[in-house]
Amino acid sequence: MIKVRNAFVIGALLVCMAAVAAGPASAQSSNEKPQATEVGVTASEIHIGVVADVDNPFAPGLFKGAVDGVKAGAAFLNSKDGGGGLAGRKVVVDFYDSHLNGNESRNATIQGCQSDYALVGTSALFLTQVEDIVNCNDQAGQPTGIPDLSAVTTGVPESCSAMSFPAYGTALDCPTVTQNPQTFYGNQGPPKWELSKHKGGLHGVTIVGNDTKDAARGGTILGLTAQKAGIKADQGAPVVAVSGRDPQSVFTPIVQRMKQDGSNWSLNVASANQALLLRNEAQLQGIDPASVLWECASCYGNALVKDNAKSFEGEVQFLGFLPFEEASVNKTTANFVKYMKQVGGTPDQFSAYAYAAVLAFADATNAVVKANGVNGLTRANLIGAIKGLTDFDAGGMLGKRSFKDGKTTSCFLMVQFKGGKWVRQYPTKKGTFDCKASNATTIKANLISG
Repeated sequence: MIKVRNAFVIGALLVCMAAVAAGPASAQSSNEKPQATEVGVTASEIHIGVVADVDNPFAPGLFKGAVDGVKAGAAFLNSKDGGGGLAGRKVVVDFYDSHLNGNESRNATIQGCQSDYALVGTSALFLTQVEDIVNCNDQAGQPTGIPDLSAVTTGVPESCSAMSFPAYGTALDCPTVTQNPQTFYGNQGPPKWELSKHKGGLHGVTIVGNDTKDAARGGTILGLTAQKAGIKADQGAPVVAVSGRDPQSVFTPIVQRMKQDGSNWSLNVASANQALLLRNEAQLQGIDPASVLWECASCYGNALVKDNAKSFEGEVQFLGFLPFEEASVNKTTANFVKYMKQVGGTPDQFSAYAYAAVLAFADATNAVVKANGVNGLTRANLIGAIKGLTDFDAGGMLGKRSFKDGKTTSCFLMVQFKGGKWVRQYPTKKGTFDCKASNATTIKANLISG
């Protein structure tokens, strides 16, 4: 597990199959021999590219989990049917390090366009230019585009790209991007559930990361969603922004105001390290940890939490995927944990969504094969098939969502860190989510500068 101490913070990642193939269906012989049909597709291999920020001086190893998740997904696919892989071909992962750099991110997508069938598990915070993805030429020289099934999507250009198919979905209603205010999708299930357990009401502070405007926007969406659900904002503002580089002293006035306001709730959408600094400062100032519902959006699966178990006691988080501890009740989760270990990775939130992205890619590819045969693998067919994934849940590992409308899932579950480990809080039955339609809500706010 990578300990991100000075990480650029991702806001609201953490901020969730009926496949319809593009083109007319036609009968195909099951004995058809695979051939080279598209960029990245040979007679024996299917190449997928993963673009991720890993090697960089600011947050070393930031999205290594996403890379490992894609590799684990490929290892799983290559283990099926006697090692036959996908569509009679071995799945090969090409990794392009974007180094937390805009130019490197663009260069990586250009390489992927030239070498891979699809981009899968993309996790690049500074991917601000998507023209090379949208206008990527296929084998026939047509600007069909290359599908981008990302694990982490924070920027507006990637979120609203015609080739963007995030495993988790996007919080932005893209047709409103030029309007004031814009419309965002939120899941009010978690704060509504929290309020149901605190009859006297909840009020407190939402802390967001401000190292990038995308992180700040994502965190603000979560804060505004909680407030719409009925949790009141203290500190005289909807959110309070901090940097991933800030020392504990930055939290001194925040905690002082929490004491002044009698806050009984806190949502940290900055890094897990910032959550630790907040908890340590609260302890220093004498706040009874049991008097506050401490919530974090980036703590689950982070080794920092278990390394500082006493400080994080009682921390809660909502998840859009099943806890890794529930591998015994869900086959997909079991395979995720198994193949993450096989590739030398440690399960975390980024790897979970990257692994799910590989499964979505596989479902779409299988839909193409069903309709067009093993030699129907073109990017155009693949794009149509991805849009046909309207009921995707990665074998129950994720909360159900549709790639057609692109929205995040309305499903969630709650976990709490107790006695040095994460335990399920709600729903109580393992392997399940709360997926009520009423969880879905919309937020209107001007969070995108012109």
